[in-house]
Amino acid sequence: MRIDIVTIFPAIFDALDVSLLGKARRNGIIDLRVKDLRDYTHDRHRTVDDTPYGGGAGMVMRPEPWGEALDDVLGDGDPLVVFPSPAGEVFSQRMARELSAERHIVFGCGRYEGIDQRVLDDTADRARVRLVSLGDYVVNGGEVAAMAMIEAIARLVPGVVGNPLSLVEESHEGGLLEYPSYTKPPVWRGREVPAVLLSGNHAAIARWRRERQLELTRRVRPDLLAGE
Repeated sequence: MRIDIVTIFPAIFDALDVSLLGKARRNGIIDLRVKDLRDYTHDRHRTVDDTPYGGGAGMVMRPEPWGEALDDVLGDGDPLVVFPSPAGEVFSQRMARELSAERHIVFGCGRYEGIDQRVLDDTADRARVRLVSLGDYVVNGGEVAAMAMIEAIARLVPGVVGNPLSLVEESHEGGLLEYPSYTKPPVWRGREVPAVLLSGNHAAIARWRRERQLELTRRVRPDLLAGE
């Protein structure tokens, strides 16, 4: 999978060089390229924003550098362009799995009051475009949202996570939250591991885990059970 990121803060994405994603990059499973939007400006101040037409607070990102940056990264093929935005569809595990099948994703990280709408319209004329939100709140820019989405998507690409079974039994896979996990020692500060997990009875363990999933989901995220 190829992932391009356009941002005015490329150093933020240095964190993607660690852990499993860093290993996936070194092994050639993930081809991640970060582009500095300011490299596509042509004035000595490397200006990427200006005041909004119609007035209002804040600044809007100018279309010229965005147009040139996207011209550079779109290339051939059929890339998907994701603009993190609080006005977009809400990101989910289901979407992460869907996007993990893409061959090329471009993340356009806006700042300030957002990107000139003409950039989104122009991009939609030559590529698939999705506005995607992490949730019903606002952060300072698209970088944090892009990083969260990239990690959620990339870990589902075959070969990124060493044991693929670990992707099956976790929160939001199958529509439920994950059951609680325990490890050694069997007793810690007077708190014991549930006896069923020490029993060796795999059927009973599976039932216990399913019951804990339903109990936790019903208590914390009852909306996930609405369709059951």
